[in-house]
Amino acid sequence: MNDRRDITRVLVEWSQGSKDAYNQLFPMVYDELRSLANRQINRERGIPTINRTALVHELYIKMIDQSISNWNNRKHFFFIATRCMRQILIDHARKKMALKRGSAPNRITLQEQKLANDDYAEVLIAIDDLTYRLSEFNERLGRVFELRFFAGLTIRETADMLSISESTVDRDWLKARGWIYRELISDHKVSPE
Repeated sequence: MNDRRDITRVLVEWSQGSKDAYNQLFPMVYDELRSLANRQINRERGIPTINRTALVHELYIKMIDQSISNWNNRKHFFFIATRCMRQILIDHARKKMALKRGSAPNRITLQEQKLANDDYAEVLIAIDDLTYRLSEFNERLGRVFELRFFAGLTIRETADMLSISESTVDRDWLKARGWIYRELISDHKVSPE
C-alpha cells in the first residue's frame, strides 16, 4: 500500500472520530516528524534548546490538541506539523530570552559560522516575527520561507507541499530571504558584514 494514501486514509478516519485511527497515526508519521525535527535541530547553532525526541513528542501532543476536526490529507497534516514545530521552537527561544532579560542586546552577523545559543534565540524570535509580517505582505512568500527555514524542506519538498513549481519556490525563496535579511538589518538585529 502507498504510505501517503495510508496516512491520508487514517487522518480522514481520525477526523471522523475513530480512536483506532488515532492509535495508528503516530507510528505512521513518526519517522517524518523526526526528520522535520532533525532538520530543525541541525540548523541550530550552539547547543540546541530542545532535543529531537522531545521536539517530536511535544509536536505530536500539540497537534493532537489542535481543534482541527477535518484533516484534508497528508500535506495538510504536515503543513500543520511545520507550524506547530515553529511555535514550539519559538516558545523555547522566548523562554530562553526571558531568562536572559536585563542584559544588553547583542548585535549579530548572519555570516558568523556559529552564533551563540542566546544570540540564535534572539534572531530566531525576530525571524519568526518577520515571517508573520512577510505572510501579511505576501502569503505565498511567507509559506515558502516557513517551510524552507523552519521546517528545513528542500525546494522540491516545498513545491510538493504547496503544489507549485520548483522554479517558483526557488524564486520565492530568494525573495523571502532577501526581504527577511533587509528587515533584520534595518531592525539592527544583524550586521550586514
